[in-house]
Amino acid sequence: MSQSFLPEELLIITVAEMLSGLRHVAVGAQSPIPGTAALLARAQSGGTLRVSMLGSETNSPFTDGGRELFDCAAQGRIDAFFLGGGQIDGQANINLVGIGDYPDTKVRFPGSFGSAYLYFLVPRVILFREEHTARVLVPKVDFISAPGVSEENTYRTGGPHALVTGRCVFDFDDAAKRFKLKSVHPGHTAEEVREHTGFDYDTPDHVPETPAPDAQTLTLLRGEVADAVTERYPSFAAKVFGAANAA
Repeated sequence: MSQSFLPEELLIITVAEMLSGLRHVAVGAQSPIPGTAALLARAQSGGTLRVSMLGSETNSPFTDGGRELFDCAAQGRIDAFFLGGGQIDGQANINLVGIGDYPDTKVRFPGSFGSAYLYFLVPRVILFREEHTARVLVPKVDFISAPGVSEENTYRTGGPHALVTGRCVFDFDDAAKRFKLKSVHPGHTAEEVREHTGFDYDTPDHVPETPAPDAQTLTLLRGEVADAVTERYPSFAAKVFGAANAA
């Protein structure tokens, strides 16, 4: 029987499972949960998984930041990356620019950086956004920073693999060009997910619950992995693993 766990720990372990068997995972500079998931997947692999975490001095081989990341992606040497957005729609388009009609946006987001470039090149792009509301998961994004799908005969080796939120996990169906609900996190329901999702998606006859973490994985996460992630995200590590270890 699994022990108690925090919502962040469930998300970390759920994402880490999507990285099993890969060679090289890259993580952006402001992604504590995906970054921790990558470090967990590396620990579970016995160190065979390479993790490149922008902004980290100990968990990245890059000395020139984004430039080397882009070069690796273009050479087909990155297997997975993470993207989020102020808005995400049902075709996995993401909006990192702002809300409203561009250029007269009412709210500005941090900007696209290399999102479109990496979305086209990295085979397994995992979309991640803790907030799961119709405000974020919209029918159509106001601005496409990076497209989830492309027209036929467009050369594209990368694209969306899944969307992980604070309520559930969606898989992306490449053929249908839309999401399908894969699992619902403990404490949430499929009906609740539907109510708080602005875009349409497919649902299986039976929606399973996202598997709860086992004790062995939680021990690894709260020990070796928590120590490793503290270098890059000390506040996040203190908040999550401090609370978990004190429980």
